[in-house]
Amino acid sequence: MTHLQAGLSPETLEKAKVELKENSETLHQDIQEVRDMIITRPDIGFLRTDDAFILRFLRARKFNHFEAFRLLAQYFEYRQQNLDMFKNLKATDPGIKQALKDGFPGVLSNLDKYGRKILVLFAANWDQSRYTFVDILRAILLSLESMIEDPELQVNGFILIIDWSNFTFKQASKLTPSMLRLAIEGLQVSLVN
Repeated sequence: MTHLQAGLSPETLEKAKVELKENSETLHQDIQEVRDMIITRPDIGFLRTDDAFILRFLRARKFNHFEAFRLLAQYFEYRQQNLDMFKNLKATDPGIKQALKDGFPGVLSNLDKYGRKILVLFAANWDQSRYTFVDILRAILLSLESMIEDPELQVNGFILIIDWSNFTFKQASKLTPSMLRLAIEGLQVSLVN
């Protein structure tokens, strides 16, 4: 076991080995192979290339180096293309703060039977007078960024459940196709597990 695997329970270490093909003997080599691909995309500003950060993407793509790099590139590309989304991405931002207070997202205290963190959104609870859909998306992205720091969750993953019942036409009218696209792309590169 390497220092990058510290904090993983014996069960999660075994799961990482069996399901993700994580090998402690080649871990640093795997990370370096992904890092070496960065020069192939000079158009992207890779703001983080440390071992622990790259390991997230390897785990998310079951140690397929090319797919892990592709996801890493998409992650930074999305951030570069949506700079306003990530400006002041803090829980103290008024819109994010209100969205988090209203449970966007709600994070259950218990894990599912596979050890995954469960995030829940009740779409009908969106109060459009207090925050925007973009604030909700930013709150979700901030929450995911924080939670993915946990190595256990990098291996076990997340589940995002969205309950659309009682979602009104008035609420739906605020969701433009470009906003929905922004959300889908953001979730695809942020839910790296």
